[in-house]
Amino acid sequence: MTAVNFKLETASPNTVRKHLWNLSKCFNSAIKQKLITFNPVKGIDMPKKIKYTGAKFYNERQIDELLEVVKNDILEGIILFGVFYGMRRAEIMGLKWSAISFENKTFTIQHTVVQNCNKIYHKDSTKNKSSYRTLPMPGIIIDMLKRIKRNQAQNKLLQPNDYVDDGYIFTRADGRLIMPNYVTKHFKDILIKNKLPIIRLHDLRHSAASYLLYLGFSMKEIQMWLGHGDIGTTMNIYGHLDIEAKRNIADTLNEKFKKFGT
Repeated sequence: MTAVNFKLETASPNTVRKHLWNLSKCFNSAIKQKLITFNPVKGIDMPKKIKYTGAKFYNERQIDELLEVVKNDILEGIILFGVFYGMRRAEIMGLKWSAISFENKTFTIQHTVVQNCNKIYHKDSTKNKSSYRTLPMPGIIIDMLKRIKRNQAQNKLLQPNDYVDDGYIFTRADGRLIMPNYVTKHFKDILIKNKLPIIRLHDLRHSAASYLLYLGFSMKEIQMWLGHGDIGTTMNIYGHLDIEAKRNIADTLNEKFKKFGT
């Protein structure tokens, strides 16, 4: 098995292409510094790029049903943050209590946790500069976080010698961080068990964006909420939803003014 095929088992072709492109830049730099004489990436066949065909997402009714069936599940808070803020898995799993300000009713996305196979990467950084953002916490989020904090305090008292306190919010009963890949797998199990449409955990991010569009928020506002690097990214992913929202406006106006038509 080649290194590229091995990587394709855990990453998409588009991601592997980006990795190879970055490696190629590094090797080209090494050639300029006369550390090596050729770029080994040049001889590698790039995986075929997957064309984007539109994001999958839940509508309002499906979001309500999902939040209902995950009550008291270990993923309850994770899924709430996914549909409310449209956060990436790495951002949700990387949330620490140090990022929470109950006084100001805000939290800051500044740390991420990524799992690749069985290895966990903890980073004091985000995907891009715009991903580093501070978001408000309304009542439903504050109540959820305070409940989690109380449960962690009780678990810590019950396990004084075994409890692991690394400061993370979404943890198991012994304080250990919930494994990101477990979150993805268990999320799918929940959907299957409750006969909900199968979507990826990342599609909660798309669901959040589509619902914000439905509520009338602009692409610029959604860009800031989701932490996209530029509005072009937002338009590329959700432009088709924006057209649907405009069609709804057009249909409403048509009903109002059709009596004036010829």
